[in-house]
Amino acid sequence: MAANERLASLMREAGFLAPDGSIGRKVLARAVTREAHSRGIDRSYNHTYVKRWLDGVVPRDQRTRECVAAALATRLGRGVTPEEIGFGRGESVSADLGLRYEEEVSKGIEAVTRLWQVDLEEVRGIVDAGTNSAAWNEVSLNWLVGHRSPWRGSSASPTKVGSADIERLRSTTDLFARMDNQYGGGHARRSLIEFLRNDVSSLLKGSYTMESGRQLFSAAAESTLLAAWMSYDAGVHGLAQRYFIQALRLAEEGEDRWLAGSVLDAMSHQATFLGRFKEAANLARAARMGTSGTATPTLTAHFHMMEARAFARLGDASACDSAMSAAVTEFERRIPGEGPDFLDYFDDAELAAEFGHCNRDLGRAVDASTYATQSLGEANGEYLRSDFFATMVLADAFLDQGEAERACEVALRALDIGERLKSARCGVYVAEFRQRLDKLGDSPVVRDFKEQAAETSLWTPGQ
Repeated sequence: MAANERLASLMREAGFLAPDGSIGRKVLARAVTREAHSRGIDRSYNHTYVKRWLDGVVPRDQRTRECVAAALATRLGRGVTPEEIGFGRGESVSADLGLRYEEEVSKGIEAVTRLWQVDLEEVRGIVDAGTNSAAWNEVSLNWLVGHRSPWRGSSASPTKVGSADIERLRSTTDLFARMDNQYGGGHARRSLIEFLRNDVSSLLKGSYTMESGRQLFSAAAESTLLAAWMSYDAGVHGLAQRYFIQALRLAEEGEDRWLAGSVLDAMSHQATFLGRFKEAANLARAARMGTSGTATPTLTAHFHMMEARAFARLGDASACDSAMSAAVTEFERRIPGEGPDFLDYFDDAELAAEFGHCNRDLGRAVDASTYATQSLGEANGEYLRSDFFATMVLADAFLDQGEAERACEVALRALDIGERLKSARCGVYVAEFRQRLDKLGDSPVVRDFKEQAAETSLWTPGQ
């Protein structure tokens, strides 16, 4: 049975059939294309589009939904609504979808697959939702003290999941991660969600052994964590929070404690960005507590740094210094290549960048510029967005030292990097720099900078 049985039934009723009597995907695709062209829409559809619709994907474009309805209506001789086709836009979606840390794995799978679908449908109540502070506290406590039996069964699905499927999942996730690092979360976020909804959901609902299931849930958790990061970077914060929560649940099902701790660590990063500093510190601390005695020094060092970032924003220099010192102690114990693989990016350049952020936020401009310069000097260009952030921290630090000309030169370099990125977070860094710059008033240096910056996409005068 097709995921969208309404569409399949209407196609059969309308006679959109293949020569062998099966549902004719190509036949409907040609009819929808003709309908689009008759409306002056320069777009063509093929059987792959129809397969996605039958699999449950709702077309993002309203015009496409209308063309499908019109193509069916023409053959049926009556009106057809998007709801009748199964193209409703999530009117019955619960407002807390994805915010719950489900106890039963089947409900967890249902929640995350529904969330992927709602994201693709762009259901405004979910996509536009803000973050829920209570959810951060609830899920971290749930993870720390909850006890659940791991998934032991295997469904009767004909889809058999093995090591090759899991390897493809991990490889695809790595590909999207590289695009995210180079071009920002807004670049291929929707494509990742489509992959999750169309491919990963069928794997999660497939049949597998206990060991394959453990590996599958871990791999699915990592790809969902990437979806959370990309959503966060794209500025879709409520949706990102829901993906973080579901990634945490999948990681627990995969018995991957390190990855689960890293999810809480990522939640802390988002909470700090959104100004929820106490929650951010608690999340980082929960990650450290939940992996105590098992985490690698690299992982523990990162947990300490997320705590430091939160304390720096709070202006608590003593707590921040203590956390940074603990991070250095752990970092110096690390053995390159010891793992986890998903944290391979956390090297000397990244640690220096974190120190740059913390010192900038504590008002230590000289130290901030020293660490930001060190980070950029050691960066290998693989993480373009991180380079942008470090460059903006350096520009902020120079402004705070009263070196406007150097600050503006550095900021222009950052804006040039930003031209290659689709990242809402980049825009926030630029906005913070603008606030610092505005305090200088009008001057030839500021006027010259703004004139050049206005030619870049990240600098919009008046914002």
